[in-house]
Amino acid sequence: MRRKDREICVREEIEEMLERCDTLCIGLKGEKYPYVVPVSFGTLREGDVLYVYFHSAQEGLKAECLEKNPEVCVEGHIFHGVERTEHGITTRFESVIGFGTAEKAEGDEKIRGLQLITGHYGHPEYPVDRCRGLDVTSVYRIKIESLTGKRNLSR
Repeated sequence: MRRKDREICVREEIEEMLERCDTLCIGLKGEKYPYVVPVSFGTLREGDVLYVYFHSAQEGLKAECLEKNPEVCVEGHIFHGVERTEHGITTRFESVIGFGTAEKAEGDEKIRGLQLITGHYGHPEYPVDRCRGLDVTSVYRIKIESLTGKRNLSR
């Protein structure tokens, strides 16, 4: 990271920032080009391991890419605005980038993943096990192997 003054080095701060993101973008390895797709997500920490859950249709480019290569990049950001400074114009932001491996969640793990996703958006009580689209929905769990954070908030 070139701007070390903007780097966030405390893992808990990075994870807290991730929790405040509305959307996560997943970077996948496509046939010819990278494929980046925004997803709804939820997170879970188990010991020292952070997991990110997201859902998908069972068919389509996202599912095809994940089946061929489960190594992914995740990116989330919070945009706070653009302002003038004494040196020009700058963007006020917070961002998280991580790398990990995705796997399909099945059975109880699929339900737990959907509960984490709905909980992230303020609806933890939603009965995901009774959702009519459950049978045609896939849930993936990414085991985060590295995570970095960066911000520019100073005024």
